[in-house]
Amino acid sequence: MSKGMKFAFFGSSLVSAYWNGAATYYRGMVRNLAERGHRVSFYEPDAYERQAHRDMEDPDWARVVVYDNDPVALERALDDAASADVLIKTSGVGVFDAYLEQAVLARRRPGQIVAFWDVDAPATLDRVQGDPNDPFRALIPQYDFIFTYGGGQPVIDAYTALGARICVPIYNGLDTHTHFPVEPDPRFSGDLAFVGNRLPDREARVEQFFLEAAKRCPGMRFLLGGNGWSDKPMPDNVRYLGHVYTRDHNAINATPRAVLNISRESMARYGFSPATRVFEAAGAGACLITDAWKGIEQFLTPGEEVLVAESGEEVAEHLRALSPERAARIGRAALARVRAEHTYAHRAEQLEAVLEGRSNSEQRRRAV
Repeated sequence: MSKGMKFAFFGSSLVSAYWNGAATYYRGMVRNLAERGHRVSFYEPDAYERQAHRDMEDPDWARVVVYDNDPVALERALDDAASADVLIKTSGVGVFDAYLEQAVLARRRPGQIVAFWDVDAPATLDRVQGDPNDPFRALIPQYDFIFTYGGGQPVIDAYTALGARICVPIYNGLDTHTHFPVEPDPRFSGDLAFVGNRLPDREARVEQFFLEAAKRCPGMRFLLGGNGWSDKPMPDNVRYLGHVYTRDHNAINATPRAVLNISRESMARYGFSPATRVFEAAGAGACLITDAWKGIEQFLTPGEEVLVAESGEEVAEHLRALSPERAARIGRAALARVRAEHTYAHRAEQLEAVLEGRSNSEQRRRAV
């Protein structure tokens, strides 16, 4: 695959993590593509107050194009992206999603690679499988690639059954530029922290794994961060932090005795879908406790690099048995593992290899 290719992403936001859990995933992928010599433009709508809650200014490693939330501005953005070598529509942009999914295909020019990048494959698959008339179903076979945020073989099989030409999971990873160990911050002192927005298929699992653990450990201090939880009934030992900006992610991961990962229900059901926070926490040297999901061993070794819990009761048991020394030991082991195998540099290299395979095949066909 030649260096200096032009990528165009249509996504939710690169510069704001506000109601946008995929932000750090996009940043890790895009920054590392740029470091490998590619030019990336990221097109995002001015929607959901994300621009008012930016975590960062426009980076020097990507061109950010913010378009107004109207059809005319969207058409201008599509025109601007037309010269890209690789044109990518991500899931969950939030506005004009259905239109964008067909528009990038309708505008495809010869030699251009057009891909759909699904950052919530379980939800997309559940929707499409449940509705034979879903308009996205007919588009799936037209994309050169379906990339996914995770999901492993179950997601590959499901997308293949729907006609996908090639489906490749590109997992979350560690962005070593932004997530790393820092000194503890008294603002986040406590025994267990969880950060995640309040979403329909996450709330019950937060009750089960986090709030239930807090009830069982009344003498411990729990921290809850993320949007939407302000009116949620909580035990007295839970402190609600509200939205946690990415600038504070390292501190909230490095300070408490342990950090909790809770998968959304659909992600846990498919498995092989480690959330961004898994790698961010490990990258900060945190002792991570995660709910159980199939495939965890592919990323971290249970008992040595991560603690796994089947319920809130097991989360509480882990906390009662977890000395500061063991927590630090698990955190160090997780940090070493993700730096060696699970950075966004690894993911960008994987993406290049996948696209190179497609490009080489096309070159052979043209030669014939």
